[in-house]
Amino acid sequence: MTSSPTEPTEPTDSARRGRGRRPADEVRRDILQAAGNLLLTEGMAAFTIERVAQTAGASKTTIYKWWPSKGALALDGYFVAVEQTLAFPDTGDITADLTSQLRAFVRLMTRTPAGRLLAELIGQAQTDPDLAAAFSEHYSLARRRLAVEAVERAQERGQIRREVDPRTVVDQLWGACYNRLLVPDEPLTDAFAIALVDNLMNGLRARQDVRERALGGRAADSGAVEGAQGWRTA
Repeated sequence: MTSSPTEPTEPTDSARRGRGRRPADEVRRDILQAAGNLLLTEGMAAFTIERVAQTAGASKTTIYKWWPSKGALALDGYFVAVEQTLAFPDTGDITADLTSQLRAFVRLMTRTPAGRLLAELIGQAQTDPDLAAAFSEHYSLARRRLAVEAVERAQERGQIRREVDPRTVVDQLWGACYNRLLVPDEPLTDAFAIALVDNLMNGLRARQDVRERALGGRAADSGAVEGAQGWRTA
């Protein structure tokens, strides 16, 4: 079926850029960069396939070939925009690494439009199955895997007890941050991130002095019980 004379046809990628056909990887990169920039500057309300296509010099047909919905493209664009900021360090010190990464996450959520944007994406994912699937596959599971691997390495180094579940640790730290992001009864702050890691690591750290204090405490309790029993029989 051909277009009528009055019906505008969508320009191709090459027509938009005024040069030959670009490699697919370059087109995809430009689309993701355009999507991420639009999201972080104007948010989901202003995010459209048409605007991304125009900025990236790509056709809507090309975009829909790779992303099934606006939400799926938005999520991939968001991830590309924040990927470097949320890179997980590996210095060999799990407390420092968790603190550094969690503080970077909090700063991104509170000092840039990314926090509002992520909340919007999470909300839209509740009614957009494509976005929900993309959020899990390309963002949340990938982020979780990096954090779990960091905790597992710390276990191998003897910094965290072997019986600790790394996935639970991740939920305790990042789950608390997401709770404050989405239910803002309390502020999401840098001090909060530091306190989260400090409180958690005091219970996780595999330190001999912690074990000795625990054993000493039980011995003291036992002595107190024996003294009480002796008092009763005296």
